[in-house]
Amino acid sequence: MKKNIALVTGGYSGESVISYKSAQSVLAHIDTDKWNCYYIDICKEGWFYVAEDQQRTPVDKNDFSIIDKGEKLTFDAALIILHGTPGEDGKLQGYFDCIGLPYTSCNAASSALTFNKRYTVAVAAFAGIAVARSLHLFRNSQPSTEEILQELNLPVFVKPNNGGSSLGMSKVNDPQDLPAALEKAFQEDEQVLVEEFIQGRELTIGVFRSQGKIIPLPITEIITQNEFFDYKAKYEGASQEITPAQVDEAIAEKIRAAAVKAYHVFNCNGVIRIDFIYHQNEGRPYMLEINTVPGQSAASIVPQQVRAMGWTLKEFYTALLESCF
Repeated sequence: MKKNIALVTGGYSGESVISYKSAQSVLAHIDTDKWNCYYIDICKEGWFYVAEDQQRTPVDKNDFSIIDKGEKLTFDAALIILHGTPGEDGKLQGYFDCIGLPYTSCNAASSALTFNKRYTVAVAAFAGIAVARSLHLFRNSQPSTEEILQELNLPVFVKPNNGGSSLGMSKVNDPQDLPAALEKAFQEDEQVLVEEFIQGRELTIGVFRSQGKIIPLPITEIITQNEFFDYKAKYEGASQEITPAQVDEAIAEKIRAAAVKAYHVFNCNGVIRIDFIYHQNEGRPYMLEINTVPGQSAASIVPQQVRAMGWTLKEFYTALLESCF
């Protein structure tokens, strides 16, 4: 008997636009011989089941049930394709834990931790994973430009501490540009991370769990036409993504080992994507951040890596769902 799956998308942040694109791509590759898939939109206006005829009906938050064709329907698992809050910061996972609904992503604690960029790199450093030097700033207690630059060397990246898709992110090469970059980031979040720039090759890798095994996907190298891998580079074609990356096997093994270690350290589940800079002179990868609900749209990296591994997306999403049971 086919299980009922809630494909959960949307969100409360600017990343919702990407969530909807990811969800449409996933929906097109679900194995309908194995799963009954229902599209659930969680947005600021409410939680809705969107039927094939686009009719929207509210989700009952008491048990995450819906009314479909006049009958109450409950779910066996949730496939979380919701970037940003509340699907990537642990809030939705905590709710699902409370009602006993399995889901495909990291648990509430791991999601909340990795959504906070500063806490992520702090835990990674404690575990022996190389990370860039950084400062964690709060809106109500900002140090001066001079104080920041006494701690960190230019260039630096300034980015919202919570969130993704490079929204509100800037690269600062000149001290006079730092205040504007901070203001831009604080428009997106109450906390900001200022991080030293690491010179090297930008490599990113998906990792997932299937049948009890942690499996690293093929590595992608990102070569951006812009100064860094910003929103336009990610979603509007201003970058070259080479999958699999053309790197020496020794380098590839260091990236895979660091990624699998991070998956263990952060107690991850489902598929994640970890971004690294490989420092050629030091001969080691620096971890930048962990994405616990990585993009699944046609332009996203994880689907590229899945295909490079020789799997179809249908096989991949089935593997993610089967890990729930």
